Amino acid sequence: MSKAYPSNLTQDQDSQSVKSAATVSQQVGFDAGKKIKGRKRFMTVDTLGLVLRVLVTGANVCKREGSKKVLKRVKQSRTQGCRLTIIWVDGGFNGEPFMQWVMDFCRWIVQVVLRPEQTKGFVLLKKRWVVERTFGWLMGCRRLVRDYELLPETSQTFIYVAMIRIMVRRLA
Repeated sequence: MSKAYPSNLTQDQDSQSVKSAATVSQQVGFDAGKKIKGRKRFMTVDTLGLVLRVLVTGANVCKREGSKKVLKRVKQSRTQGCRLTIIWVDGGFNGEPFMQWVMDFCRWIVQVVLRPEQTKGFVLLKKRWVVERTFGWLMGCRRLVRDYELLPETSQTFIYVAMIRIMVRRLA
């Protein structure tokens, strides 16, 4: 039996690297881990998979630094961040300095959800699938499959617009 968490007390954090179009030249980098030249999307979602904050940077920005920036944005938006207590992250965000920063600056608890070492192939991880599912929803929007926008702020806006579209379609 799994413990259910109210959506306003926990959040999930992850990043996604996407290729950029040939015309994009501002804030573009190379993600050596995924071998992609483009931009990286840092996203924080609640337990329902609804986007709280998005940050788009060059793909060369490391996970921990980009995560700090997006968590600062969540913390500054008092309506969404005031009741948060737990952040679920994957192994890429693991590390004592990052966890200490989150506890000192944001006053939140970081829980790293790791894949079991002895398993092979795809494994569904509890809590971690929420943000991955949100990335999947956004990939249903043709304009978000590749980053076509000149400015990273425009890319962030299109992610918010796509999430609004997803939520409105559910209400209808």
